[in-house]
This record gives sequence, structure tokens and C-alpha cells, in this order.
Amino acid sequence: MKTMLFILTFFMMTTIANSQDKKTLYDFKVSSIDGAPFDLASLKGKKVLVVNVASKCGYTPQYAQLEELYAKYAEKGFVIIGFPANNFMGQEPGTNAEIKEFCTSKYNVTFPMMAKISVKGKDIDPLYAWLTSREQNGVLDAPVKWNFQKFMINEQGQVVDFASPGDKPFDEKITSWIEK
Repeated sequence: MKTMLFILTFFMMTTIANSQDKKTLYDFKVSSIDGAPFDLASLKGKKVLVVNVASKCGYTPQYAQLEELYAKYAEKGFVIIGFPANNFMGQEPGTNAEIKEFCTSKYNVTFPMMAKISVKGKDIDPLYAWLTSREQNGVLDAPVKWNFQKFMINEQGQVVDFASPGDKPFDEKITSWIEK
């Protein structure tokens, strides 16, 4: 009985210690598309959809749907953050200024856009290393498969799920999570 109690206590303490070691979204600082520092801790208490985006992709029209989703739920504590990335067949070749111009003129994007980063490979941005690795986020492995993969982050800054690039912004999986 004492052995069983010891094992159970050890397991619980290890689990608690491991969960406390895990980072959250709020541990990261990035740069806005204009080059200004952006502390993700400023989003505490909000549900956040993190999306890697590209201007020359078959999924690029999702910008319009993402903007619509953002407009619908922003007042309810929801935010979308776009991260341009050129990891898939050179589909985001532009500079930050060119990407910003494209997003605002073609899709009227008002949700926060960050500076261009890498979302996979040897030069993966630390935020995306965290988003895609269960070892780092404590929840799931979700390597980025293509442009417009969407990561759902809860109000405590923890990864809760992701949606594939082909899942549209108004997919039931995403909207039901926002409305919960």
C-alpha cells in the first residue's frame, strides 16, 4: 500500500512539475509586419487563432474569410494573428511592406499581421516550434503542412487544437471553439 501511495504521489508531482514547465503563447515576443515589437502576453484573456499565411497560394482567398471571422468575434475577446511565411513553393516571396499592402488593399485585413517568419525546417521560428511540438506545448504535435494552417489558443495561452490548411475559417471546428 505504501509503495502504491509513493508511486501515485511521485506520478502526480511529476505531472504537475511538467505542466508548469510548459510555455504558453504569452512567453513569446514577435515583430509586427511594420517591424514593431509585439508581446504576445498582450493577448492574455483572449482566444487566439494563429495562422501562417501566403499571398500566392490557392488558399489565399481565406484572407477574406479570416477578416470576416475576426470582425464577427473580435468584440467577444477573439483575435487572429497572421504570420506570413515562404516555406511552401515560394508562395510568399514579398517583403513585409509588400505583404501588408497586398493584405490591406486586396482583402481589407485589419487583424494583426506579424513579420514574415519560417514555420518549418531548420530556421523555424521559436513560436512555431512551440505550436507544432507536443514536447514544447504539452498538447499536440501538428507540423505545418501548408499555408493557412490554423492553431487555436485558449484564454490561458495554451494550444488547444489546430485546423488544417483546407479547413475554412468558418469551419464548425473553429466557430464552435470560439463560441464555447
